This record gives sequence, structure tokens and C-alpha cells, in this order.
Amino acid sequence: MHRVVLLAQGNELTTGQTVDTNSNWIPEQLFPLGIEVVRVVTVPDDLEQLVEVLRDAVGRAPLVISTGGLGPTRDDLTAEAVAAAFERPLALDTVALAQVEARYAAMGRPMPAINRKQAVLPGGALVHENRWGTAPAFSVQAHGAHLFFLPGVPREMRSLMVAEVIPHIQEIFALRAPRRRIVRVIGLGESTIEMRLGDLNIPGMSIGFRTKMPENQVKLRFSPDLSESEVESAVREVRRRIGWRAFGVDCGDLGEVVGHSLAEREQTVALAESCTAGAVTAWLGRTPGASRYLVESAVLYANEAKTRTCGVSQAMLTEHGAVSEPVARQLAEAIRARAGTTWGVGITGIAGPGGGTPEKPVGTVHIAVAGPTGTVHQQLRLPGDRGRVQSLAAAAALALLFRSVTSPIEA
Repeated sequence: MHRVVLLAQGNELTTGQTVDTNSNWIPEQLFPLGIEVVRVVTVPDDLEQLVEVLRDAVGRAPLVISTGGLGPTRDDLTAEAVAAAFERPLALDTVALAQVEARYAAMGRPMPAINRKQAVLPGGALVHENRWGTAPAFSVQAHGAHLFFLPGVPREMRSLMVAEVIPHIQEIFALRAPRRRIVRVIGLGESTIEMRLGDLNIPGMSIGFRTKMPENQVKLRFSPDLSESEVESAVREVRRRIGWRAFGVDCGDLGEVVGHSLAEREQTVALAESCTAGAVTAWLGRTPGASRYLVESAVLYANEAKTRTCGVSQAMLTEHGAVSEPVARQLAEAIRARAGTTWGVGITGIAGPGGGTPEKPVGTVHIAVAGPTGTVHQQLRLPGDRGRVQSLAAAAALALLFRSVTSPIEA
């Protein structure tokens, strides 16, 4: 793996006024190329500090990417800092000046005199045309390292990375990119996944974790020396150890995977949702082509609606309450029969903040999935506020549907 240091410049970053999304996006583009971020530094608009971090960065990695500080105002200090850090004279770059003038001409405006500063660059700089803004990007070589300086505006930075920086990096380095796989897991925490993986130790494979609610992701990185069959064998072993909750590899989210699983089997689903307020339906419906499998949905908050739409009897409500296994089963079975679908999903629960009791506290949720072989049920106690309970309940319902569709369970 090659190493890169990322620098993010600006008082707006160090004071918390702006979130640095650039330093999150750049590593995602570089890692598949075999380039690993070893340090991310956020620095204010201070010349002395900029010089210090630039000199430090070239001692840590052969590649440095900096964002911000290329504008025309007094606090845009990148070019000046590079000149001071590496003892390069500043001079007007005619190529950069022509690019800035052309950008203003394209907007039908004369270039303000202040923007001439954006074309004053350190000696030896290579200009990279910014077709998305007025600030030219540039790169230099110093102490054996390649340094790229990009605008801080995310749209401009991303466009320049794709069009200019990545092609140059590919030319500079003889890259042997590692392969990676992301195993997506629903309904298991990191500690549980770690325990299930146990003593798994495959030479050439490293394992990392990432929580992206409501799922966890197991990040597998493989040495370029491993064959494709060895990689796939390792992925299968990871999935085997985790179990059915490892719902996919390098795939879309759970709603997309469930939808694909239904579509490829030519199966359909209908839903009766109470506490989730249509969240499961909305999740399934985000995928293009959802009409192939998503037939019908009802949001049934009031008991009268449960009775009218799904035939939940007053006797059942009196004996068990609206938040109960019998009601969840009735919702799933009735909506399936009503819609004539392969599967029916019923969800009822207490999302809060009110409505809980000692026997049924806030976060109590009952989910049922009715299908060709019968109905399965799951009871949950979910933590968090109303939004979190609804989100986790929706994920749990999709997970139970996924398992029912792909690995049928005895009802």
C-alpha cells in the first residue's frame, strides 16, 4: 500500500462552522487504488502552522493531498505556505491566469483584480485546470513527495480528483491495488460479529468493522497476491460464520437486497404497519422497479383501522392488546390474503415516548411474516427515542422477511 497524508485548511473547519466532508470522500477514492491514508490534519488559516504541517507531511508519505486555501482573499495562504515550506519563489503563472480569466469570461464578467492572486504560484508548480470554479489547482514535488493542492469546495474538489489528480497518481505510482469486499450485516453488533468470527485468521486478509445504522459492515481487505478463488473462499467462510444476517457482499442496502430476492423468485409482498408508520414500505419502494414485488401497504395506527382492514377482533385486542403476537400475526396473514401476495408483513409496537407500561415498555415491537408455509413471529425490545425505535423496527422487519424469503424457517 502507498501512503498519503491529507491536509484540510480553513478556520471554518477548525472552529466547527463547516464539516470536513472532503477528508471522508478522498480515502474512499484512493483505497481501491492501493493508497492508504496514514494521517489527516486539519489546520487553520495560519501561515506558520501551514508551513509546519507541509514539511511534516512530506516526511510521512510520498503523496500529500491538501484542500482549501486557493481563493483570492487574505486568508487564502496555500501558495504562500508552499513557497515558504519548500523555498520556492512565488511568481505569476500565465497558464493559471489564463484559466481564471477564461472562467470569468464564460460567466460574462470581467475578472476582478483581486483574483489575480489565484494565479500567483510557487516555482515549479504544475497547474491543473479547474473547469468547475475559479481557483486553479496545482501540484509540486518536494523532498521526494508529490503534493496536490485542490479547492476546498467539495463539488470542485471531487471533479478535480476524478479528472486530474487520480489520473496523475496512476501515472506516478506503479499501483497494485488490494482487493476488498464489504460484508453487510443486519441485527448483530460488532462484538457479536467479532465473537462469531472467532479465531479466523486467513493469511493475506485483514478484517475491519464499520457501523452504518441500522447495519454493521465487515470490511475485508485482501493482498494482491491472493487469487480470486482464495478471496471468494475467504468471503464464504466469513459469511458462514456470521450466518444468515450477513445479507450480502458489495451489495445495496437491505431494502434493495430484499427486493432483488423477491423479484428473482417472482414473489410479492404486502405490509400492514403500525408503529413503523410506513417506513418498511418506503424502504422497499426506494429501489427502482419495486412495483414488481411491492403490491400493497396499509398504515394502521388506530385499533379501528386494524379491525376494518385486517379483521383484528375486539376480543383479540381486549385479551392481548394491540401490541402483541396475535395481533402481529393477524396483520401479516390478513394483509397477505387481502393483497393475494406471496408474503405478508405485520408490525405493531410502542415507538414512544409515551404509551409504555411495565409489561410492555416503550420499544416493545412484534413483527410477523406470513408466507406459503405459515407465519413466523419475532418480539423485540428496542432502545432509543421514537425515531430510532421506528428505524430499528423497520430494519428488523426487513431482516425477518429476508430470512423467510431466502432461508425459510419453520412456522
